[in-house]
Amino acid sequence: MTHRTRLLPLAIGLCLSFSGQAQENPPATTPAEACFLLENDAARLACYDDALGRTAADTRRADEDAMAAKEAEAQARAKARAQARAAAEAAKAADLPLSERTRRRMGAWFRVDEAAEADLIANAGRGSLLDSRWELAKDSKLGVFQLRAYKPMYLLPAFWTSQVNETPSSPNPDNTVTEPQELQDIEAKFQLSFKTKFAENVFGDNGDIWGAYTQSSRWQVYNGEESRPFRETNYEPEVMLVFRNNYSLAGWKGRMAGIGINHQSNGRSDPLSRSWNRVIATIGLDRENWAFVVRPWYRVPDGNDDDNPDIENYIGRGDAMLTYARNGHVFTVLGRHSLRGGDESHGALQVDYGFPINRAFRGHVQVFHGYGESLIDYNHKATYVGLGISLLDWY
Repeated sequence: MTHRTRLLPLAIGLCLSFSGQAQENPPATTPAEACFLLENDAARLACYDDALGRTAADTRRADEDAMAAKEAEAQARAKARAQARAAAEAAKAADLPLSERTRRRMGAWFRVDEAAEADLIANAGRGSLLDSRWELAKDSKLGVFQLRAYKPMYLLPAFWTSQVNETPSSPNPDNTVTEPQELQDIEAKFQLSFKTKFAENVFGDNGDIWGAYTQSSRWQVYNGEESRPFRETNYEPEVMLVFRNNYSLAGWKGRMAGIGINHQSNGRSDPLSRSWNRVIATIGLDRENWAFVVRPWYRVPDGNDDDNPDIENYIGRGDAMLTYARNGHVFTVLGRHSLRGGDESHGALQVDYGFPINRAFRGHVQVFHGYGESLIDYNHKATYVGLGISLLDWY
């Protein structure tokens, strides 16, 4: 046996000895190495986090922070856009003609709504009595050049007076009748009245221009001996600028304010000619089934050629009308006065009542007492009672 042969059994024995010792004392495994043996990804990741002492972030707080940052960024962008838009509008407005800049300023003066509540306030009072007549609310407007009812439209086959005015007179001698007219104390009366809108929102989002026409006639239809003449017909065209309002006063809601130019005449020659021109302001309030309209006016002087120089002291310097409307019934009281004392204190009171008869028309009763039932009778005091039908709702 050679020297190598003798060493081989010794080497084999040493290897077996070391192998047995390794199996009895295997090397220690670290926590991270243990995680490697896990098959589930989520469990293995959680194991690594636990082994390395890592704490997961608070995702809810992170979401809240991200949302707050996003909102702040959106607000900043909106503010920047608003500033840019305002700057652009200001630059554009600076180049507008003076008339357009004035129109926009006037619109801002009469606008009652705030930017955040523009639509809500612009539609305040929609469906109220005054809104139904004047289309005041933003969503009530029906456009221009369409006929609407204005004052009552009626036919009174029976219209009786307590005192016939056979010799109409005036301080102007050219307008004084010297020969008595043959008139009866009962006649017929009818009135036509309508209005239309010429323009909408002429000042920003407010201000409508209306045109109106009213014609009322007193017809001696039963006076066959005098060929049944029309005793008096009054023609009344007018133009009005009407603004929407929204305020409260003692339980009433201020809905409208307006200014207009009014002409009224009877279209006759002297000595029966009567006419005048007025600038009329209008203030309207309503509540539930009630409406209240006040109209002070200023008479435009006619100079020396005045058919009726003292007409204000009889027909008055203003009127007020109170209306109640419900279920097809309309009750109106109209009063006017000269707003003077002593010998110049004169006025009148008129009551109209309309009640349903059928879908086409309603019954109508009218009672008047005082001065100025018509222009020819402006300084004549009497009581009038009429009975007939209304052909069109005025509320």
